[in-house]
Amino acid sequence: MKAAGKKFPYVSAGALFAIALMCLFSPLFAGGAPRMDFEAASLPPSASHLFGTDPLGRDLFAMIFSGGRSSLFIGIFAAALSAAVAFVYGTAAGLAGETADSLMMRLAELLLAIPPILYVVTIQAAIGSPGAASVAAAIGLTSWMNVAKMVRTEVLRVRGSEYVLWARHMGGGFFYVMRKHLLPNSAPAVMFMVISSIGGAIAAEATLSFLGVGLPANVVSWGSLMSLSQNALLTGDWWVVLIPGAFLVTTLVCIVNVGEFYRRKNTPDT
Repeated sequence: MKAAGKKFPYVSAGALFAIALMCLFSPLFAGGAPRMDFEAASLPPSASHLFGTDPLGRDLFAMIFSGGRSSLFIGIFAAALSAAVAFVYGTAAGLAGETADSLMMRLAELLLAIPPILYVVTIQAAIGSPGAASVAAAIGLTSWMNVAKMVRTEVLRVRGSEYVLWARHMGGGFFYVMRKHLLPNSAPAVMFMVISSIGGAIAAEATLSFLGVGLPANVVSWGSLMSLSQNALLTGDWWVVLIPGAFLVTTLVCIVNVGEFYRRKNTPDT
């Protein structure tokens, strides 16, 4: 009997799809890249500016959806990179001998003990010219450890199966065995972590931009919009904080709900 908690979150998935679609096609209805207009600075929501304007006179409606493209790109690219590193590392640990496996897991736990933002800031400083791709790469390369541990657990569970042993006996290489047998068997169990890491990457970019070490000033994202919140709260421009924050929180909650569905789907009923 299927548990009630395993029902697919259609509302969250639909809202997430709608936000992604609007961000993707924002140039068609949002007027392209937002332009500065100091005569229209800090205007509240109105018929001419649905979401109001920021202190530089840029239309917040256009900024939210054009900025959403950057944030979603960072989230998806960082999650994909993190998942790729995690699957390779976790599979290698699961197939390695006991000593190598133990050393690899201790290394992953050591990396987990250090705040990820320190890695990201260090990588950003090394790159020198941050952009959406470099921020996504920095986040992805520093957020694979938990997924790798889960992949290792799944690999340990199936590595003794006949089809895996037969493939290795017939001369199948590491990447062949991983692609043909280990990845299809471990992917469903870790899918919720991969999906949730998209939201984690978007939140990480917002944090970096809020701290002033994220995207450059000429690149709009939800994180860069949230970085305006300090001055907006002092000047009473509530729309500059509330509306971008609502889009960011809604997106993160929807991603978490979809990820939670996959976690419950792969959890046996008790």
